[in-house]
Amino acid sequence: MPDILERLRAGRSPRDVEGQRRFGIRPQGEHLGLPMPALRTIAREHRRDHALALALWETGVHEARLLAALVADPDRLTIRTMTGWARGFDTWATVDNACIHLFRKSPHAAACARTWIPRHREYVRRAGLVLVATLAVHDRSADDRVFLDFLPAIRSVSTDDRNFVRKAASWALRQIGKRNARLRRSAIAEARRILKLNTPSARWIARDALRELAPVRGRAGSC
Repeated sequence: MPDILERLRAGRSPRDVEGQRRFGIRPQGEHLGLPMPALRTIAREHRRDHALALALWETGVHEARLLAALVADPDRLTIRTMTGWARGFDTWATVDNACIHLFRKSPHAAACARTWIPRHREYVRRAGLVLVATLAVHDRSADDRVFLDFLPAIRSVSTDDRNFVRKAASWALRQIGKRNARLRRSAIAEARRILKLNTPSARWIARDALRELAPVRGRAGSC
């Protein structure tokens, strides 16, 4: 583990740190600025080394935490570990990386999403919503009912005006709607209910989803 941290720190790039900060990546811990391809190269050498992943997470180093999600074993994740990591999320990048590459593969993914969406902490709530979006894309065996049950939860947080929450809410709603025709109809109906909440965030989420799921067809003009 110390060797891996040395390797990560050897690639430190203050210029890339500043570039990432411009995109809202501002972790509370040490920030090295390594790009994801460099982290994936290291991850390939330590695939499914769960003990290493847990140790990397505990360092608090931003890139070490990104790497942890790439090397952890999803079958060994517990709800306690997933919840502990969620509480430590401090950037949208850490959230999305963990959910896309690790958490969605856990058998606890849907249960955690249901628990996290109502939580007020910004990145915990985002994690719940991102999990819904990624499960909608990747879990092809899940019954429609799983995603129908998430629609009211998305609506319940749609007045949250924090940028990383509202973007995740729209993402979840759109991905549910793209699974099949039945879910598209349900997601469109939910978006219209959200629109009626008539807050800036709700209107943005609803219109963003409807733009993709129910685009308005232009009429042919006359010459």
